[in-house]
Amino acid sequence: MRTRAFACLIVGFFMYAFSPAAAAQQELSVSATASVLTCGPGNDFYTTFGHTAIRITDPELGIDYVYNYGTFDFNTPNFYWKFMRGQLDYKLARTSFERFIEEYRFEGRAVWEQPLCFEYGQLQNLYILLETNLLPEYRYYKYDFFRDNCATRPRDVIYSAWAMDTLLQRQAPMRSYRRLVADNLRDTLEWWRLGIDLLFGLPADHRCTAPERMFLPMELMAEYAATGVSGIWAGHGLVDEPQLLLADSRAPIGRSFPPEAAFGMLLAVLSLLTAVSRRSQGVGTALRIVNRVLFVVAGLIGLFLCFMWFGTDHYCTKWNLNILWASPLLILVAIRMERSPRWALWLQLACFVAAAVWVVVCGLAPAVLLIIIILALPLGRLLVSRKGA
Repeated sequence: MRTRAFACLIVGFFMYAFSPAAAAQQELSVSATASVLTCGPGNDFYTTFGHTAIRITDPELGIDYVYNYGTFDFNTPNFYWKFMRGQLDYKLARTSFERFIEEYRFEGRAVWEQPLCFEYGQLQNLYILLETNLLPEYRYYKYDFFRDNCATRPRDVIYSAWAMDTLLQRQAPMRSYRRLVADNLRDTLEWWRLGIDLLFGLPADHRCTAPERMFLPMELMAEYAATGVSGIWAGHGLVDEPQLLLADSRAPIGRSFPPEAAFGMLLAVLSLLTAVSRRSQGVGTALRIVNRVLFVVAGLIGLFLCFMWFGTDHYCTKWNLNILWASPLLILVAIRMERSPRWALWLQLACFVAAAVWVVVCGLAPAVLLIIIILALPLGRLLVSRKGA
């Protein structure tokens, strides 16, 4: 970490020294300070995980800036297509602290401030790196939810400006990206958690180190609060105690109907219809139509997951084992039903079992397991009733 930080600082210095903005940029006074701003979650889904920014103040120069790596341009051509494919450029923006805090006051979101325990030289390093990154040729970057976002960028630039001994993080249990995300989507956002679990592939099951946990702003704040320093700086913390600038004043969000309950009810209804269909030809016909629809929908979901795996730049949607149960093979089964080849039915049944194991081991939303059971029951019935090869 120390070697990487030093290298980043050197590169940043030379970019700054030879940039057109360098001549006009002021040197901070000795009264300047820097801090990390952590914003709590909002009521909209895209604000669920909070936000991180860096504040630089200098009373003598009249500076009170906030540097925000989480902005993008809605006027970008093909905005939604680029967003879906993971090709949308995010950028660093600078605004006044007054404007920044007013936005979060309007949204009713909490804001904490953690003053950085930087010496003057380190503070100047940070200012140079931020102002350099603000230049048009450096401000844009490809957003990655886990590895390169509005929290990891401040983390990296602060480490680069520190450029001293190794930082020691808190000893926290290692958890996967998936579990950390799930902890932020409890109760009121269970359907969003289900959707995210359907989109995330094996990279989401990576067990995070302390720096990797900082992709979530609230985790970054907790890590910084417990961070110490080794070597000659031992006992010196990275930040002072966090100060609450704004309290959470959001309107409470009502809890949605749990997806586990919804799919559990669907499973019960389909099981009842299956039992009744043995004595009623009309119910049997209706049930076959419902099963065809379920297979087609699952197959189409699988095609979409294939697109997210192979057709996008998203790191977290690669190697998605949900394709084992949301298999395009189910579209073939839906078309042929009782005439489906036995090998196709057995193959899909084996995929269901493998998918169920993955769901249990990696801790996906329980609703995914219910979906697999809902699809596996009619498939098993087809396999039992199928005659011949």
